Amino acid sequence: MKTFKVPIIYRSPLITAVKNKRRKDDKLKKDFSPTLLDFGSLRIWLARHFGFCYGVENAIEIAFRTIDENPGKRIFLLSEMIHNPQVNSDLSERGVQFLQDTLGKALISLDELKPEDIVIIPAFGTTLAMEEKLANIGLKTEQYNTTCPFVEKVWNRAEQIASRGYSIVVHGKPRHEETRATFSHAAQHTPTVIVNNLAEAENLAAYIKGEKGAKEFEEEFSGRFSEGFDPTIDLQKIGVVNQTTQLASETQAIADYLKQVMASHYGLNADNLAERFADTRDTLCYATNDNQTAVTGLLETKADLAVVVGGYNSSNTTHLAELCENRLPTFFVNGDEKILDRNQILHYDIHEHREILSTDWLPDRDPVNILLTSGASCPDALVESVIHKIAEFFKLEKSVEELMKEFA
Repeated sequence: MKTFKVPIIYRSPLITAVKNKRRKDDKLKKDFSPTLLDFGSLRIWLARHFGFCYGVENAIEIAFRTIDENPGKRIFLLSEMIHNPQVNSDLSERGVQFLQDTLGKALISLDELKPEDIVIIPAFGTTLAMEEKLANIGLKTEQYNTTCPFVEKVWNRAEQIASRGYSIVVHGKPRHEETRATFSHAAQHTPTVIVNNLAEAENLAAYIKGEKGAKEFEEEFSGRFSEGFDPTIDLQKIGVVNQTTQLASETQAIADYLKQVMASHYGLNADNLAERFADTRDTLCYATNDNQTAVTGLLETKADLAVVVGGYNSSNTTHLAELCENRLPTFFVNGDEKILDRNQILHYDIHEHREILSTDWLPDRDPVNILLTSGASCPDALVESVIHKIAEFFKLEKSVEELMKEFA
């Protein structure tokens, strides 16, 4: 796989050594067991896969190269480059201005842009309507488009099945940048509707089976279906694609459920199911799959707690925290500074959508076992800083530097 020139500030000597060793020992990526960092009184278990993915590294390389190659020019980001506060802060400090927030609310009016300005499209992609607005200003965004190739793969797959007469069901968070972009691209070719979870897919099934009518559909799925969508017609032949950072297992559960609904309602079997339902499982992102599967392997290790590192508005990181908290106490932090001391930690509650303070988070035992992972938009340097911060609270038998030599 291609390697990218990512600023050294995001790299970690320790994590790089660990990942290189694991890649060397497991070239086919079939071993999802974690890596043990054994400090003696502290034992940290690192997930097999975590941190920057292909799409994130590609976006960061383009963004920083654009800054270096265009001194004196005004450079804008359509919205956050990725969902990581450190990276976006670094770009802001380099003079990059943000046109929108993550929900699409304008921070700077497009009327202020000039043809000679540079606008970088973030890794999530953008809507066709926004592309048209930027083009009408005279901006050439192709060179500065950092849309993840795996997001574009979803768009291409949606276009392919649309050409065969299927409507599209998008599994995604309706307000997320990537979902809005995927919805826009799919809706260009075919009737499209968004479902956020399995419960909403079950609600959609009521329209497939004719148990509810068009008026109810307009109210229940308001703002989440394409113009002119008619549930009595447009749900007769469907395919499912996803926001690539959703839980892969949930996307598959939604697809399997809707497939069964179509088979039952139309009396289909495996031989003729394709008449009504398109197989689209290949739109699941490899990094999402790997990171989530790695957490599944991580959770097989008996531990006291888990720490998940990443941006609080990062969808893929949130899902990693969700997987962990189903099994043991989990603390989701966006930086080492949130670990206040051995007794107190500020961490994000994914259900209340706010930061909370917990006490007595580190158990008083020897050794303490901690599971550790991070999202696809989280720099490895941040993970190492969290390791160093936690290590400060223990009397260690080995230093980080000594452990690093074991992976050389």
